[in-house]
Amino acid sequence: MMDETEFWELVDTTREAVEGDPEDHADLIVERLVQRDPDVVLDFARHFEARYNRAYRWDLWGAAWVLLDGASDDAFDFFRCWLIGQGREVFEGAMHDPDTLAELLDDFDEDLDGDGEELGYAADEAYEQLTGVVAPDLGIPPASPEPEGTPLDFENEGVLAERYPKLWERFRG
Repeated sequence: MMDETEFWELVDTTREAVEGDPEDHADLIVERLVQRDPDVVLDFARHFEARYNRAYRWDLWGAAWVLLDGASDDAFDFFRCWLIGQGREVFEGAMHDPDTLAELLDDFDEDLDGDGEELGYAADEAYEQLTGVVAPDLGIPPASPEPEGTPLDFENEGVLAERYPKLWERFRG
């Protein structure tokens, strides 16, 4: 059994060990998970997936758009994986108010940060390595087909600058 605290501890200790590189982070999570029981790997996957679904929101997509200077559907999917990889404080802060990412992120390198695609596959990879089979359905509700909240006009810089004043000033100003 892996509870929420253990989930975040694994995310944090592995991120710190690789100094934040998202691909190395994913590899280290896989390494740590294959040392555990397959059921624990599925618990990790459920924690990850639940947060990934929770972050499917228009306001967070707008923040990703500002940070990444544009974010397609796929880019936003990978951004949500990356955001979970930043740990509980950053993730929950962004969920509370996406504009606070301007303060929560120490450094942000557009070439390296914001894309956690590999993190999204870490639990599946670990499960397959452990069992030789594809991970079963996690039994959690799927994300809604549309992001939560009110859509924003991402192409309108004035709208983005007004909605995300801190992010805009730090990353686009």
